Amino acid sequence: MPKSSDDSPFLDIVIEPHTEQGKAHYLGHRDRLRQKVLTFGPDTLQDYELLEFLLTFAIPRRDVKPLAKELISFFGSFADVLSASPEELKRIKGIKDNAAALISAVHGSALRLAKNRISSGPVIKDWDSLIQYCKIDMGQKKNECLRIIFLDSRSRLIKDEIVQNGSVSQTPVYPREIAKRALELGASAIVMVHNHPAGDLHASKNDISMTKAVLNALASLDIVLIDHLIISKTGHLSFKACGYLK
Repeated sequence: MPKSSDDSPFLDIVIEPHTEQGKAHYLGHRDRLRQKVLTFGPDTLQDYELLEFLLTFAIPRRDVKPLAKELISFFGSFADVLSASPEELKRIKGIKDNAAALISAVHGSALRLAKNRISSGPVIKDWDSLIQYCKIDMGQKKNECLRIIFLDSRSRLIKDEIVQNGSVSQTPVYPREIAKRALELGASAIVMVHNHPAGDLHASKNDISMTKAVLNALASLDIVLIDHLIISKTGHLSFKACGYLK
């Protein structure tokens, strides 16, 4: 017998609870969630309600509120659920291909929207959008990585690259390679961004010395290091704002 999918009619008939009128008990709740989104917007929903609402599109014939709460409890937060890989999501009983694909698509859509915003004009004039983009893509990563935002003479985005991947606690940085790549792309300025998976927002001695090394490597090429950002689940830190970069 073939394995049942998320929306298997047979499985739904077996497990679907009914009211006295023969209607699944959660359908009215789904209608109320839908109307709440349409009338007041998704921001009015709690995290588990928003995730529950999303899951209804992938699992249409079952009560998914318990599953939404379990996902948030297991991964730690709504953002962590969206950032999880399909393989990680499918470790949770009740999450199959349809639901895993939908959750991944929602995260990808949020990331694409954020990136489009920083691609439409000078990055330094929309700094909040740049930070938001980096938080969406890097805030929940389990390993450190280094992103370089390459900009032209008008501070417009040329290229956005992850140039280094490291362990949970550190990522190797090669200043000459960063300078070489900036030169290849014809960049006039760059923004460095790396994440702290542990959640702290303190610049280590290595972070500060590495930043100075990159600054010096770029200076000989007349390329500006605009800022170095540290991203974590809890927020961000700007080297320039903290006085580490002048």
